[in-house]
This record gives sequence, structure tokens and C-alpha cells, in this order.
Amino acid sequence: MLATGSGPATRDGLLERLSDAQRQSDDLFRLLPVESLYDRPIPERHRIIFYLGHLEAFDWNLLQAKVFDRTSPHPDFDRLFAFGIDPVKGELPHDRPSDWPSVQAVREYAGGVRAALEEQLGRHHEPRSGSSADALLLDTLLQVAVEHRLMHVETLSYMLHQLPLDRKIAQKQEPSLAAIPVVARMMEIPSGLATLGLRPNPEAFGWDNEYESHRVYVPAFAIDQYKVTNQEYLKFLASGGYETRAFWSDEDWNWKIAQGISHPVFWKATGDRWLYRGMFREVPLPLTWPVYVSHAEASAYARWAGKSLPSEAEWHRTAYGTAGEKERIYPWGDEMPGRGLGNFDFDGWDPTPVNAFPDGRSAFGVDDLLGNGWEWTSTAFAAFPGFAPFPFYKGYSADFFDGKHFVMKGGSARTARCMLRPSFRNWFQARYQYVYAGFRCVSH
Repeated sequence: MLATGSGPATRDGLLERLSDAQRQSDDLFRLLPVESLYDRPIPERHRIIFYLGHLEAFDWNLLQAKVFDRTSPHPDFDRLFAFGIDPVKGELPHDRPSDWPSVQAVREYAGGVRAALEEQLGRHHEPRSGSSADALLLDTLLQVAVEHRLMHVETLSYMLHQLPLDRKIAQKQEPSLAAIPVVARMMEIPSGLATLGLRPNPEAFGWDNEYESHRVYVPAFAIDQYKVTNQEYLKFLASGGYETRAFWSDEDWNWKIAQGISHPVFWKATGDRWLYRGMFREVPLPLTWPVYVSHAEASAYARWAGKSLPSEAEWHRTAYGTAGEKERIYPWGDEMPGRGLGNFDFDGWDPTPVNAFPDGRSAFGVDDLLGNGWEWTSTAFAAFPGFAPFPFYKGYSADFFDGKHFVMKGGSARTARCMLRPSFRNWFQARYQYVYAGFRCVSH
């Protein structure tokens, strides 16, 4: 059970992937002095200390009950670190740093859990048998553990992005790619079929919301060749886009007024110019980088431009469709994601110019579809026909089929390669500004 295009799984391969994911999360926590672990850089999320315990608690709660049937050495922490916060409920947490255990206690818990799981996984290390339901279940749960952790590496990255620069340990950054002027234009996408979702296959892992595979007819449309850039969005802001009621839905306008939203959260006004709030430095606003905004802000821009956000099916048709009936595995073809094809798989901390990777272009000439920022769609997150929740994680998707969340496609610089598969669906609520998400527009 591996992502599309990754080949058949082996137990050794799964354990190696879990170890790699653990290294990714461990490296992220090393960016923080101890005192920063009790910060809450995003009001709607837990303090960072929660996530230090959550990653191991999730793995323990997932594996020990379903596979290992072992008594927990610390059931209180298993419960404390089991679940995050759902910001949709609108209730901000009111806890204090002193309400949480010490960093040492949390690290001892996490280390103990990891050691216990490694011991148990070692005992269950026999090669997978195609006839063994228990072995297949364990492989599926290992995939869940890997991707869950990698999702949190991305979530933690954008949380750390909102920390003041002096609250994290700066890292050496690769020099930014040369900025070539971006000429905004729209590309014509002919009508055709888009194959959404996954077909059940023991060699192709997917989350429950990715099933089942089905085809959707997509009428012809035009779409931006590039994600909307900071430069283009600056025109919207300068023209009074945040003050013009007609561009916003009622709920989005009320949110904007109540929260005092007047610009993208990644921008910082200083005198008469704008800065971009990078992970480890502030720089003059890079005009060729994609703008990161909420769905509400993206929708307002689209109305201002006389366009709209693409549907999930339109985005899929753009990324994977061809002039014939065959669809590509990736926008550029069947080659696995790698350097030179996009800004993804932890290649960097910040965006790159939207036209930096022409080799990653789709069959229809559209750039930057994978990596460099998720892309909002107009499609509310909902079940595909034939949806069935994971029996071991029933609320993973179903809890968010509420009309308040919207599908995002593509990926960011901090999205792992395994989640660049065509069927993967990300989602967030409409008025959440912090995720690495941009957009492009369509016209019909």
C-alpha cells in the first residue's frame, strides 16, 4: 500500500518511511528553544507543546489497540495528546502554559512510546502475507501513521512561520531562484473527463475521502497559467478590494470586519511598503511568489477579477488531463516528483517564483500545479460516491463534511512527495489564513 506511482510496499519499506517521517518531525522541533514550545502562534490551534506529545500518542493509540493489544504505561498522556482542536467550532482555547506538563515529561513520554512501538514492530516484522488480514491491517495503519505525521510536519511548519523571528532558531536558506517577470495569461482547457478518487487496490494507499474512483465530465474553460502572485494580489488590495462589500459573501465580510482583516497574514506593512514574513527572515514582498490567503480572500479576489475559483474537477482536468482520453500520473508526465519539477517535499521553507519550474508544466501548458502552495477550489469538501469511513478512524474525513471546508489541491514546499498523488485531497475552512495556500482563477 503505497502512494500512486510508488510501487508495491514492503514491511521494510514502510518502517523506513516511518523512521524518515520521525526524523522530519524531530528536526522541526529542534528549531525551537524550550520556552517557545509553550507558545501559541495561531489562536485556533493548541500550544506547540501539544504536538510534541500528539505525534507519538497518535501512533500509540492507533497501533496498540488495533494490533499489539499492549497496556499503556501512561494512559493519561495518551488521552491528553490524542486529539487536536477543531477551529470551526469557534471556541478559542484558554489554557495557560502552566496547565501543560513539562517539556522533559512530554519528551520522556514520546521517547517511551516510540521505543515501545519499535519493539512491537520488530516482533511483527515478518514479510507481509497476501492472505493475512492482520498483516494487511498493520501495513495500512503504518501508512496512516506515516502520512499523519507528515501532515503535521506541514501544519507545524506554518505554525512556526507565525512565530516571531526571535522565537525560533534560524536555519541557512538556499538562495532564492532568480525572479523572471511573470506574464499573467489564461490557458484554454478543452472539455473532457476527469478521473477523481482512487479505485480500491491493496497496493495503492489512500485516505477514506479519496475513495471511490469516478469520472466527471468537465466542460471547456480557461484557467490562469500561474497561481495568482503577490503582485497581482497587490492590485486587488490597492484598488480597495478589502473595503468593497460587493466582493465578499456575507459570512466572509462579517469575519473580515470582526477580525480586522486588511491584508494577507504573510504580509507585513512597514511605512509605505510591504514585507513578506518568511520563516526565518522578512524580505521586501517578492512580487513573483504566489500569494497565500484564505478561501474567503481568494474568492473576493476572483469576484474582483470577474472570474471564479476552479472546481475540484476543473483543477484535476487542468493538472492531469491531456488532449486525448489518457490522464497523466503527474502534471509533467509519469516521472516521479523530483528536483526541477516543483517546490515540494521539504525542498525549502518559503515559496519560489510561480514560473520557476517550466519542466513541471501540464499537458495544457499550466505551471506550478504541484508544490509552492496548495490551491483553493470552489468545491466544498464532501464524500465521493461509495464513501466509507476508515473503521479505525471514523471521524478523519466525515467530521468535516459540513459545508464549511473547501477542497485544496496541489501541495506546498512542505508537502511530502507521497501526498502529491492525484487523488489526495486537502481541506480547510474558508476563513483560515495560515495554511500555505494560494489559488488561480477560471473563466467560463
